[in-house]
Amino acid sequence: MGNCYTVGPNEALVVSGGCCGSDQKTYTVGGWAWAWWLITDIQKITLEIMTLQPKCDDVETAEGVALTVTGVAQVKVMNDRELLGYACEQFLGKSVQEIKSVILQTLEGHLRSILGTLTVEQIYQDRDQFARLVREVAAPDVGRMGIEILSFTIKDVYDKVEYLSSLGKTQTAAVQRDADIGVAEAERDAGIKEAEYKKQMMDVKFLADTKMADSKRELEMQKASFNQEVNTKKAEAQLAYELQAAKEQQKIRLEEIEIEVVQRKKQISIEDKEIARTEKELIATVKRPAEAEAYRMQQVAEGQKIKKVLTAQAEAEKIKRIGEAEAASIEAVGKAEAEKMRMKAEAYQQYGEAAKTALVLEALPKIAGKVAAPLAKTNEIVILSEGSRVTGEVNRLLAELPVSVNALTGVDLTKVSPVDPAVGVSI
Repeated sequence: MGNCYTVGPNEALVVSGGCCGSDQKTYTVGGWAWAWWLITDIQKITLEIMTLQPKCDDVETAEGVALTVTGVAQVKVMNDRELLGYACEQFLGKSVQEIKSVILQTLEGHLRSILGTLTVEQIYQDRDQFARLVREVAAPDVGRMGIEILSFTIKDVYDKVEYLSSLGKTQTAAVQRDADIGVAEAERDAGIKEAEYKKQMMDVKFLADTKMADSKRELEMQKASFNQEVNTKKAEAQLAYELQAAKEQQKIRLEEIEIEVVQRKKQISIEDKEIARTEKELIATVKRPAEAEAYRMQQVAEGQKIKKVLTAQAEAEKIKRIGEAEAASIEAVGKAEAEKMRMKAEAYQQYGEAAKTALVLEALPKIAGKVAAPLAKTNEIVILSEGSRVTGEVNRLLAELPVSVNALTGVDLTKVSPVDPAVGVSI
């Protein structure tokens, strides 16, 4: 049987031992491992950062001055498998305090050895270089123990004989002396330099004003040139844009026209198919029935034509027979009338003028009837006249009658003889 052991990322779990007396070790960082009872050994080692404060008291420098130096170091066990193995060989089973003690003694030893090679001025004035030198010298030794120096800084440097204080006072006095001399020389040189600087200032001001004016003029000229170029480029860009837009519009229009052509072709094709379908439909529904109806009507018309021809022939034959009968009748009537007229003519030749007068007199009633026909619709005739003029008007009409008869017939009634009993005409 066994147990499962887990560790966080700030610890390393070391499992040693195993079956058949194996001495193999396995390292687990931030995970878990299985361990068998009575067979395997489980131990842990910290991976957290450890802060050390190395201190060297009264260590003589290269000049023999005793200094006390304190520092601050940040170290940790490296988690690389090989280096972690070195650290486990050195510190496995020890507490954190014991590990700190070993590393602290190593750092303090290197700190003492380096202090003996440097002067007080080097140590005091360049602490960073001193700390970097200690870190570089101590890193290989602690690295062989699986320890990494993350940082090392010098915290304080002091002595018991006030050497550093004296060194500071000497430097302060030298600095003060140099400062006073520098002030005097500076005041002396200031007057000279002030005049020179004023002259130079005026020269520079004049030159600056001149250059400023030139620069301003050049700036204005460049601005005008730039504006001209910008306007030109804008105009060119606008023209190019409009030209491109026109080209694109033309392309779009061409595409639209092509689409319309394709649509029109499809529409024409559809219309042609529709026309063909309609034509077939009309042939089936109209033309064929119409042809049949026309053939029927033709046959009916032929029958009617034949009927009419036969009827016309019969009617013509009827009219011909009637005409022949009427002609014969008219011929007979004509012959009778002619015979009558011949006989009248013979009588007229025999009786002469008396016969002609008789014919005229026979015709007068007919003439009088035709003349008086309009007067038949008249209810009454009123003759307006003064006194006895009515009688005179009647006599005038009667007097004009022979003249009218003479104009119509050529017979002069004033020359006609009295009644001739032989012809039976009374006047």
